[in-house]
Amino acid sequence: MRAPAGGEAEPEDEAGADRTPLLGESQRATVPACCSARYNLALLAFFGFFVLYALRVNLSVALVDMVETNTSLAKNTTSKVCPEHPSALNIPRNTTGKKYSWDADTQGWILGSFFYGYIITQIPGGYLASKVGGKLLLGFGILIPAVFTLFTPLAADLGVGYLIAVRVLEGLGEGVTFPAMHAMWSSWAPPLERSKLLSISYAGAQLGTVVSLPLSGIICYYVNWIYVFYIFGALGVLWFLFWIWLVSDTPETHRRISPTEREYILSSLKDQLSTQKSVPWEPMLKSIPLWAIVVAHFSYNWTFYTLLTLLPTYMKEILRFDAQENGLLSALPYFGCWVFIIVTGQIADCLREKLNFSTVCVRKTFTLIGMIGPAVFLVAAGFIGCDYTLAVAFLTISTSLGGCCTSGFGINHLDIAPSYAGILLGITNSFATIPGMVGPVIAKSLTHHNTVGEWQTVFYIAASINLFGAIFFALFGSGEVQDWALNGRHLHRN
Repeated sequence: MRAPAGGEAEPEDEAGADRTPLLGESQRATVPACCSARYNLALLAFFGFFVLYALRVNLSVALVDMVETNTSLAKNTTSKVCPEHPSALNIPRNTTGKKYSWDADTQGWILGSFFYGYIITQIPGGYLASKVGGKLLLGFGILIPAVFTLFTPLAADLGVGYLIAVRVLEGLGEGVTFPAMHAMWSSWAPPLERSKLLSISYAGAQLGTVVSLPLSGIICYYVNWIYVFYIFGALGVLWFLFWIWLVSDTPETHRRISPTEREYILSSLKDQLSTQKSVPWEPMLKSIPLWAIVVAHFSYNWTFYTLLTLLPTYMKEILRFDAQENGLLSALPYFGCWVFIIVTGQIADCLREKLNFSTVCVRKTFTLIGMIGPAVFLVAAGFIGCDYTLAVAFLTISTSLGGCCTSGFGINHLDIAPSYAGILLGITNSFATIPGMVGPVIAKSLTHHNTVGEWQTVFYIAASINLFGAIFFALFGSGEVQDWALNGRHLHRN
């Protein structure tokens, strides 16, 4: 039950109308999206997350080329079940890159080490963003990993311990980025444009994966794996300069925003933000809708991070594609995911604004599609043997459907507590980082011999966790601003 300002409690009806201050059609029409400050922010954030994920995933491809193929064969073997995939390339590959004697377990720790730093700064990042704004946090959250990426070849040369340390430090920097972005959108995104704006900004992560995976493969094939880190690291430094120059924390402090757009954004958010200075930690942590997001986020990321870090290895060791084809085909699923994020963001806001669907209905629908669909196709991918076409198709469909989750639980933090969205994302992403820490290690420990049966087990585990998360969110998720997030104010339909 919710208590309005007038006194008597009114029944909660999540399946019906939702709570949000709605502006009239004519008022919204006077604030165009093209060239607006809020969409410029979304575009710059898009490129920022493009760089962010390029920095995160390039090691997945480079590592395949960094490791000696005959190292510890008892622990790191290539499956001979599938015939070697014929390559159309006649150009001899570059072989000047230095090789290291790292077995499968060591590779698992290298790939997972990033997340040991990433998990530490999630909640502090969200808290700091709510106090000082997200601009500098997000900017330095990408600059720091970019700088350490430039030192990755040196760290690898010094020893595996140094490489792991550099990846942990990169994770520390990146950990603040998503909470900082959510905190910024709590001040910038009108409720009926949340799905659009957030899907645009976060879709950059998928496109960064799409571009960096094949480009890293091409660089490794024709040049040398060290340039993978030099190129993407320099790109991160360049983006930081544009971000600091062009972005402001809030509409009030933006120098180039039109008065009409500023008033539109502020008026749409005026009854959704809390005025209390302290963070309501106790009711926040007792909130069932928050824990529904935690479970969904954890479950989704188990599949996402398992594929993100190990798909190049699966392509090489099981399907036996070469480095360049490996990068191209490993990127294909994330291209599909990028398309789904953009499209479903538009559909989600259309369902809410034009067809009057409730927020909770939209969030649960897209979460179910984005988690059950991938689980089905992931399991199917383990049963197609050496059919290269079907394997790539099923993995692509699985990852593409996962893009629906961005318009599901992915932005639900802003629905239930706009004032504390950065902190909430810090909390949920802390739990959702655990799969990135343990997933690659578990998957590598289960695939020492790289057999199809071993990889089927990896896919079974990921699909089961995905299914559980989808059901939990469907049962306990919410689309309404929570009482504790408004400090007793009257709740508006979302």
